[in-house]
Amino acid sequence: MSLIVQKYGGSSVQSTERIKQVAEHIVATHEAGHDVVVVVSAMGDTTDELLDLAAELNLKAPPRELDMLLTSGERISNALMAIAINALGSPAHSLSGAQAGIVTTAAHGNARIIDVAPERVREALDRGVIALVAGFQGIDRDSRDITTLGRGGSDTTAVALAAALKADLCEIYTDVDGVYTADPRIVPNARLLEHVTYETMQELAMNGAKVLAARSVEYARRHGVPLHVRSSYSTRPGTMVSGAAEIPCAERSVVTGVAHDASKAKITLTGVPDSPELTARILNLVTAGEAELDLAVKEASRTAPGYTDISLVLSRDDSLAALAVLRQEQVELGFEGVHHEERIGKVSLVGTGLRAQPGVLAACCETLAGAGVGIETISLSDARITALCSADRLPDAVRAWHTAFELGADQEAVVHAGTGR
Repeated sequence: MSLIVQKYGGSSVQSTERIKQVAEHIVATHEAGHDVVVVVSAMGDTTDELLDLAAELNLKAPPRELDMLLTSGERISNALMAIAINALGSPAHSLSGAQAGIVTTAAHGNARIIDVAPERVREALDRGVIALVAGFQGIDRDSRDITTLGRGGSDTTAVALAAALKADLCEIYTDVDGVYTADPRIVPNARLLEHVTYETMQELAMNGAKVLAARSVEYARRHGVPLHVRSSYSTRPGTMVSGAAEIPCAERSVVTGVAHDASKAKITLTGVPDSPELTARILNLVTAGEAELDLAVKEASRTAPGYTDISLVLSRDDSLAALAVLRQEQVELGFEGVHHEERIGKVSLVGTGLRAQPGVLAACCETLAGAGVGIETISLSDARITALCSADRLPDAVRAWHTAFELGADQEAVVHAGTGR
């Protein structure tokens, strides 16, 4: 007998009909002899609808009350799933995140899991009961307040439970067949990947791939939890995410896929006094509110010797809060001006050994130029090449790189040393 944790996203449980279908799949897994723990997201667009209701009453609703409100969506779908499973003749017991022992930091809206004490989950399993846990939520150990985990919180809940329970497998069910070499909505011939390493999956997730939350992949990597990404709408085999895979040859770089993100913005500070201490202070101000900074570029000012320009790339939502703070502190910080670009596209080529092959970077630049996509900034690491471009040209950039590196072919793309191909 094995222990399997299954997570179902909001699109998988968007109606009572879908809940019935998912319940049948859960029961089938249980009747096959497995212990089953299920993490369920809120139904469909419930979270957005709850946020809209709150906004009608107060545009600056207290974060504590927002968490109390938003976690109700997962508890509703969780209880409905338990009701559906019971109707099929199998025992099921629903739990909130707090009841399941998910302990978090105090940061409302973006809390982090610091401990999992799943005694009640284990008790249910020992009685032969299917345990259902509401995703996206936990409890602050000190205040005992309910918290939410932010983007991808249900994925992280599932992985954390799998790690604490020493599960054999964590299955992530969504509305896509698995992890592709690019978004199939943009690249029709994108290839479904059978296996992706934790490290590569994390790079894809951090750079825009929506299938898995980056935090959940990092948690799985640290605890060695194998992930199986599958569709709740089909029987396709999906994608396994686990430990390191063998690189075909030490003299080659392997390109896995192209990720993109159209939700970025850029803040540029001009005329900043050239001081490491001041740069550090600016970065601390921007990230103090849990904002995730994608890229920071510092370059000498072209108009004022002894001064620099600093460009910061972060999500559009985070950029608005950062912009307000920087403008408030502009006089004290002493920089000349601040510019805000609300729509920036980010495209990333993800793989292994990319830094070792200078031809890869050249091929990336030449390909985008040939597609008429202007590059604002390009950065390189061993696992990723990322370019910033106009958000309107982002689909063209994705298609151009996907074609250039033959990611739609039958075999995984290999970049030969020194050629970029």
